[in-house]
Amino acid sequence: MTDTTGTERTPRLGWMQRLGRFLLRLSGWRLVDQRPPTAKYLIIGAFHTSNWDFPLALAVLMALGVRPRWIGKVELFRGPLGPIMRFLGGIPVDRSVRSGFVNQMVHRFQTEDEFVVVIAPEGTRKATPYWKSGFYHIARLAQVPIALGFVDYRTRTCGVGGYMLPTGNLEADLERIRAFYADKEGRYPENHGTIALRPRT
Repeated sequence: MTDTTGTERTPRLGWMQRLGRFLLRLSGWRLVDQRPPTAKYLIIGAFHTSNWDFPLALAVLMALGVRPRWIGKVELFRGPLGPIMRFLGGIPVDRSVRSGFVNQMVHRFQTEDEFVVVIAPEGTRKATPYWKSGFYHIARLAQVPIALGFVDYRTRTCGVGGYMLPTGNLEADLERIRAFYADKEGRYPENHGTIALRPRT
């Protein structure tokens, strides 16, 4: 990666940030913080292979001191857990309905002073031959960096390991993403999704 330098962070930590860092230390995880120096960016998270990835990701985001929005299937927001999921920053998506989701997210980036959204491009805990392409199109159209979020169970490290601006050269950008995740390992490596986008028909 060519633009993965870390940025200066304020030494004063809020209580949620201190709690997130405590939880990570308690469970034996080391935090990496190389976020973009901007108030608007999109975080992709990989590899998503276990139900444990969600609470771990929340602890990571708390430890980083960011309050992001994240995308989840609409089923997560039904019933008594719905208000909690929304309080935690969740944005429900109905995968059975084709809508202008990309345009909605681009509009949020364009109209808000600060906006960070987290997307798991695999879209499932099972092995999949393609990543969902929405994250790339959102970042490209909104002209915001893609931050490379990860949980590496092999080394017990997690966080954001760098960032990149989408160039519009899809395959070249995907190759940079592949290179970053090449040595990262999810809880169940056999369920890693292939870092490729479905060919357009």
